[in-house]
Amino acid sequence: MGGGHIIVFMTAPNQEEGAAIGRKAVEEGLAACCNIVPKVRSIYTWKGKVCDEEEALCVFKTRAALFDALKERIKGLHSYEVPEIVAVEISAGLEAYLGWIYGATGGV
Repeated sequence: MGGGHIIVFMTAPNQEEGAAIGRKAVEEGLAACCNIVPKVRSIYTWKGKVCDEEEALCVFKTRAALFDALKERIKGLHSYEVPEIVAVEISAGLEAYLGWIYGATGGV
């Protein structure tokens, strides 16, 4: 991914695992923030079976330039075999907030 700001969505099996991953990402400067939404109901197929489970949704705010590093860090910490790691571009936002994301993730 190129420049700019992104939001990265990740689900975790529970709030505790999501918080542990989110804290590491923020402490290491890979994300400016991680919001955790507990008790999200997820219905999906996995290995030919329809699953209906409670998860925690984690929403990271970061720079696109950090996506690959954040993705690899999440993969290394996550308990899922194939974790959800999906990024979307932030096309517009409060300039001061976007500046904060930039600075909090080591942007100069």
